[in-house]
Amino acid sequence: MRLTQWGAALTGAAALLLTACTVVDLDEFGKPIMPADPNAKASFDNKTPQQIAQQTWQPRILDVARNHSLDASALSTQLNAPAAKPQSVFVRLTGKVERVDASNEREQKLVMTVNGQPVEIQSGPVMRGNAIRDAAGFRFDEFTNQVQYAQLSRALNREAVKHLPKIDDSWSGKDATVLFAATLNAGKAVDATALELKQETP
Repeated sequence: MRLTQWGAALTGAAALLLTACTVVDLDEFGKPIMPADPNAKASFDNKTPQQIAQQTWQPRILDVARNHSLDASALSTQLNAPAAKPQSVFVRLTGKVERVDASNEREQKLVMTVNGQPVEIQSGPVMRGNAIRDAAGFRFDEFTNQVQYAQLSRALNREAVKHLPKIDDSWSGKDATVLFAATLNAGKAVDATALELKQETP
């Protein structure tokens, strides 16, 4: 084969290789971010817990909570007939705020009564528990590891605080509507965490 023919062949082969290449974005550590497989299961491998919380807040948390929350009657029914295992649910209550617990300014709570029992609802700025994550149905197999799964709870709790008004003693005795997540365990609502909080007009 002549030299010119070799050159043409090599040029053609190079062009073919370049055509077959796909440019892949790199993450913050310089590692390639592979395009998602449309047949793969849902995964948050390439996202931080904060990014997941922000991305899913409206569609997977608020929209679901607004459309599939228990009212006071349904919550009372579940508290009276507790399940064998703890379960987390979304709840919407409208009623009187019995009191505001501001004894710890970093973990303020308002207290409402359901089924004759006080329910403490966290409003921040620090909120604890996994109620939001678990009520929204996040599954461990969607995550890289246990650490990322656990950190999502904290990220969701912090995201909730961003959308809540600050409460103080003036809320005591007033009517309010609260949308929150709670874990039902042995007939009690624990780790109740506010998502939306509004004082009703008298």
